[in-house]
Amino acid sequence: MPDFLGMMKQAAQLQSKMQAMQEELGQIEVEGSSGGGLVSVRISGKMDVRAVRIDPSLMKAEEREVLEDLLVTAFNDARRKAETAMQEKMQSLTGGLGLPPGLFGT
Repeated sequence: MPDFLGMMKQAAQLQSKMQAMQEELGQIEVEGSSGGGLVSVRISGKMDVRAVRIDPSLMKAEEREVLEDLLVTAFNDARRKAETAMQEKMQSLTGGLGLPPGLFGT
């Protein structure tokens, strides 16, 4: 017979750890860049954009499309890094619980 009380206790501990991890993700910052560092975007682990830096050489009307493309690329780079950080946190949190992969978006 399964130990339902033990499973409930484990679920409550997991919920508490998940809340702590969500708070921690808000504190994590990663930076993505493109164009050899001409454009950079810094975001939190919760995917909130914190800062954008654009090299002054790109601030020309004729460079507008290039700048737009570089911003998209830099944001996507930062998003991938934030997702990787979140997956690592989730693995450390749920590693010993035997939960199926993908249960919490990892």
